[in-house]
Amino acid sequence: MKRALLLDTHVFLWWRTDDCRLLPAVREAISLADIVFVSAASAWEAHIKMALGKLDMPEPFSSGVADSGFDELAISFSHVEAAAHLPPHHRDPFDRLLVAQARHEHLVFVSHDRALEPYGVPMLWT
Repeated sequence: MKRALLLDTHVFLWWRTDDCRLLPAVREAISLADIVFVSAASAWEAHIKMALGKLDMPEPFSSGVADSGFDELAISFSHVEAAAHLPPHHRDPFDRLLVAQARHEHLVFVSHDRALEPYGVPMLWT
């Protein structure tokens, strides 16, 4: 069975900056995965944080995804509908959308945010 991952926004940023918060075992799992997705929702979230002065990115988000060999995961109507039906365990709309995408696309979600655990989606914790 193929190992397909979806990276949480912070995990993708940690990957690009070689941040020590990304555990070596998780870095290896990402490297060895058959396919790694980064959601358009993460790009949206990162650009909002950049506009608010909360994030500085040295390169365009899309370039970082492509240079990492990752694939973009577009946001579909079914992803949005799935996110709308999630129980309110987590209030961040970007995280809820990412969880919905992981569930809908049968992906392992890679995150550091333990508040997402109640959603029951397969997780790889950083």
